[in-house]
Amino acid sequence: MSGVNMEFAHDTQVLLAAAAALVNTRRAEPDPLDDVPGFAAWLAEQPYSGRRSGSDDERRAVRALRERLAGLWPAHGDDDGPDRDGTVTLVNAILAETDARPHLARHDGWDWHLHVTPQDAPLADRMGAEIAMSVVDLVRGDDLSRLRRCAAEDCDAVLVDLSRNRSKRFCDTGNCANRAHVAAYRARRAIRTP
Repeated sequence: MSGVNMEFAHDTQVLLAAAAALVNTRRAEPDPLDDVPGFAAWLAEQPYSGRRSGSDDERRAVRALRERLAGLWPAHGDDDGPDRDGTVTLVNAILAETDARPHLARHDGWDWHLHVTPQDAPLADRMGAEIAMSVVDLVRGDDLSRLRRCAAEDCDAVLVDLSRNRSKRFCDTGNCANRAHVAAYRARRAIRTP
């Protein structure tokens, strides 16, 4: 089924992008998950609904989740993409640990969409379960190659390519696409000019 143009539900797209954003906090200076104020500021821009305590324990749990989710993306330079069996093992473990129980919900201007934990479940559990369910769509569609590393040689950010033609190569975090295009332009010009 690989190569089929799948359209992903809006909540799936949002959560896959949020997963990449979480993993990319590993490379941020300063790391927003290093302290409670930074964590609160980062979390305010994330799509997760439900209870948030803003505590140090909650921050540490999200930080631990981030390290686990980083395993969803292939190593830099691995053109084969993520390991499908390894991804399934991780997704199943997260769903079991969070006691995921899918149900439809409507809130905050969103129409009916899938939730897999109660709104009062711990934040890291809600995040993990919802991201895991989003990755389920990629596994089922044999589309894990949409989870990529930035193509810039000096960048290790992750990205989710949700474009129809699977052409996204650069992350949105470091102006990498623009830098690569400028470098290629300069290289072409240098060849033409004596």
